[in-house]
Amino acid sequence: MIRAKSWGQALIDRLRTESGSALLLIAVATVAMIWANSPWSESYTGLFETHAAVSFGSFAIDLSLHHWVNDGLMVIFFFLIGLEVRQEFAVGSLRDRRRALVPLLAGLVGVALPAGIFLLIAGRTDPSGWGIVIGTDTAFLLGALALVGPKLSSQLRVFLLTLTVVDDFLAVAIIGIFYTENLRVAPLLLAAVCLLLLFWLGRAQQWRSGPYVFVIVVLWAATLLSGVHPSLAGMAAGLLVPAAATERGRVVDAKNLFRDYWQSPGAGAARQVQRGLARSISVNQRLHEVLRGPVSMVIVPIFALANAGVDLRGGVLGDALTSPITWGVVAGLVIGKFVGISLGTWLAVRLGLGSLPQGVGPGSVAGGAALSGIGFTMSLLIISLSLEGELADQATVGVLLAMGLSWTLGWLVFRIARDKLGETDADLPSVLTPAFDPELDHSRGSADASHILVEYLDFECPFCARSTGMWNDLRQHFGDDIRYVVRHLPLDDYHPRARAAALVSEAAADQGKFWQMHDLLFANQAHLSDEDLWSYAEQLGLDLERFAADLASGRLEQRLARHEESANASGAMGTPTFYVNGHRHRGSHDARSMIADLESGDGEPGRRRS
Repeated sequence: MIRAKSWGQALIDRLRTESGSALLLIAVATVAMIWANSPWSESYTGLFETHAAVSFGSFAIDLSLHHWVNDGLMVIFFFLIGLEVRQEFAVGSLRDRRRALVPLLAGLVGVALPAGIFLLIAGRTDPSGWGIVIGTDTAFLLGALALVGPKLSSQLRVFLLTLTVVDDFLAVAIIGIFYTENLRVAPLLLAAVCLLLLFWLGRAQQWRSGPYVFVIVVLWAATLLSGVHPSLAGMAAGLLVPAAATERGRVVDAKNLFRDYWQSPGAGAARQVQRGLARSISVNQRLHEVLRGPVSMVIVPIFALANAGVDLRGGVLGDALTSPITWGVVAGLVIGKFVGISLGTWLAVRLGLGSLPQGVGPGSVAGGAALSGIGFTMSLLIISLSLEGELADQATVGVLLAMGLSWTLGWLVFRIARDKLGETDADLPSVLTPAFDPELDHSRGSADASHILVEYLDFECPFCARSTGMWNDLRQHFGDDIRYVVRHLPLDDYHPRARAAALVSEAAADQGKFWQMHDLLFANQAHLSDEDLWSYAEQLGLDLERFAADLASGRLEQRLARHEESANASGAMGTPTFYVNGHRHRGSHDARSMIADLESGDGEPGRRRS
């Protein structure tokens, strides 16, 4: 019994990974194809033609199971996409518009060129299917990247995610604009009111998820009845759910509430802790965390089962292989995406709009562009809206062929990039550069310590080791067997006083009081004005005349510049970033995770975590 449970848990854990999700979709699509071509094919068709109704008084929604999947469950999928886009604009890669320009232009060209290729090949047969080739299946893309891409590809992954934002947004907009018929005004007005309510909830900083969920359910029903495809409502709703970086003050409030519960446990105190924890994380992040697993492991596989089953008997496969629709889809997805994204990226870089992410080479971009031809989810959905009968079957065959060809092309391009261009990974550097130097670096702990932890920090960072108390936990656990090292990485765009504080700490270091100033600055993160910094120098008894001269000399700025160059060479993009025994720590930086990493002793701790 224990052995079966362990095997089952291992399987679930595997399916939750990006590569596992892709393999699950392949397995489900294969089952759908086998079922649709088996002696029991009528049961497949009959299952998804079964009707189910939801009624409330005189109001009723009566749909076939196939439409419940495409127009109901898939709305959650598009809602999740909307949440991700809002997160990217609020706290992710799209927050820095300069960094986002290259993948955005690549995404635009990667939408326009496939549509043009489809119309060139299949436009005379049925031009309405052009939308089939514009979208990329993000889950399949990331899963395929994990299976055939470089072992380490986090930077390429971020680039491709930004790019698919364009694909998904345009695909949903096209569904709503070009594949909508028989509009009904009253439900459409109700949907507009729901969108206004969602906007108001966000402006009012409503932190509970319940009101958002209720309004979104009404929005879905109104959109469905209006004649607009509900996917548009799902995406719009996700975009309106606010996302924000976690505030240190909210986390402290939650910690104080938990202390109350620890000292006097009870149902009321437990409820307050739950509320405090919820308030500390944006409603967008909470909904995303709740929905991500069910969408990838349940909703999208059910969609694949309902839409991938094409009966290829009776000459259907032969007709498909000679159909302009099939080859328009194949060429649009495989060639259009590969050439369009690669060309768009090259144009953006050539025009000086931006540069490729650090660690990502042109070969890796081309490999990701090839994998972007896996349309699957979005393509199958648009097929169900734009084509019928034999044409729909032919287009579905084209999508499945394009999936296999894109996967193969991606594998081939990544292999060429590795063997011919030397692109063995598409990730940030992971080795501390330069290595720890006890003569130059600021460090605490015994020179004989077997563990060395290096942190890139800035003095306004709310989650650095000193701010959270993580360093105290590490010191308590390891005692004299750990050496703690800090290097500066002031984030000027987010923490405007961090650079001045770093310079002050270096001026204090020249008088032998770096760590005293370090602790004082972190203890007063909200008070880092010029007057405050000067008062801290007085408080520590520094030679103020020498202190002022050092700050004015320009020598300390050069020292900070060397720290920032080191951060760039080591792959530190933000604070805090930790290096365990010379290698970048991946994953959570709570004390328990850091202790496990430090004690792993594998020479490159943290690599086992994603």
